[in-house]
Amino acid sequence: MEKRINLEESVYQLTQKYPEIIDIMASLGFTEISKKAIRLSVGKMMTIPKGASMKGIGLDVVVKALESN
Repeated sequence: MEKRINLEESVYQLTQKYPEIIDIMASLGFTEISKKAIRLSVGKMMTIPKGASMKGIGLDVVVKALESN
């Protein structure tokens, strides 16, 4: 079954649906995603595109990593 990720959903919502995203994103440099307290607070307002922009990581890199996993 193919999974579809809506990049407009919050990081919190996505990690609730797909917990495997946590390890994928952490391996790309989003280390804060591993901290439950951060996901429960900032993660409710943060989207993957916003986080990628803040970290200076190309969204294309994130999308490729998600697709390959």
